[in-house]
Amino acid sequence: MTFENILVSTEGHLATITINRPSKLNALNKATIQELHDALAQLDAEATIKVIILTGSGEKAFVAGADIAEFAHFSIEEGAQLAALGQEILFDFVENMKTPVIAAVNGFALGGGLELAMSCHFRIASDNAKMGLPEVTLGVIPGYGGTQRLPQLVGKGRAMEMIMTAGMIDAETAKNYGLVNHVVPQASLLEFTQEIAAKIAKNSPVAISYAIKAVNAGLMDTKEGFKTEIKSFGKCFGTEDFKEGTTAFLEKRKATFPGK
Repeated sequence: MTFENILVSTEGHLATITINRPSKLNALNKATIQELHDALAQLDAEATIKVIILTGSGEKAFVAGADIAEFAHFSIEEGAQLAALGQEILFDFVENMKTPVIAAVNGFALGGGLELAMSCHFRIASDNAKMGLPEVTLGVIPGYGGTQRLPQLVGKGRAMEMIMTAGMIDAETAKNYGLVNHVVPQASLLEFTQEIAAKIAKNSPVAISYAIKAVNAGLMDTKEGFKTEIKSFGKCFGTEDFKEGTTAFLEKRKATFPGK
């Protein structure tokens, strides 16, 4: 498999996908989302691959967010379509794959990057990792499942605080919150994740696929929540706050939001 924005390697029963846009801190654009879908779909269909590790290139970022320049001028309809398509081809797709996907969070996981990590079956972080959902600073809300998966993982109160303050938390806080399972030194991240992957690979892949399905089934009463997120995300694109937030970001200045 050859891609422009990601690297794919396999060794035995383990596959590793590395998001490789270092100049953009591995930010997710449309092309990268599509490549991730294509690679994951191919690996999920391969009987020999029993575990997939998803990580970012370099030591700074897992995924620093979405590529804001791509959608700064979208309409309400285009915004809703962006969220719906992204959830369908990547975020929901990852969550419901038969093959377990572990996020090895090697630095910043912000916005769409944290949403991608949360769609994986569990997360392991390097000790320099920072996580957050800063979308409200742009006049928009998390649109790739963040308003749904974050409360499931850390509880409603902590999720509300993280989303509304747009603040980042460090790796140890993320572990205390239950957002990540383990925190390890940056240099040990992949090796540690591979060790856990090897333990998983020894077990029945059929049973694991059914376990994923069963665990997810217990959380699926949030389907309406995902629909509401998509609709609300789209509505944000018709607001003055969104215009100001994205313009300020692209102009590298602080946003000044009008009142309600």
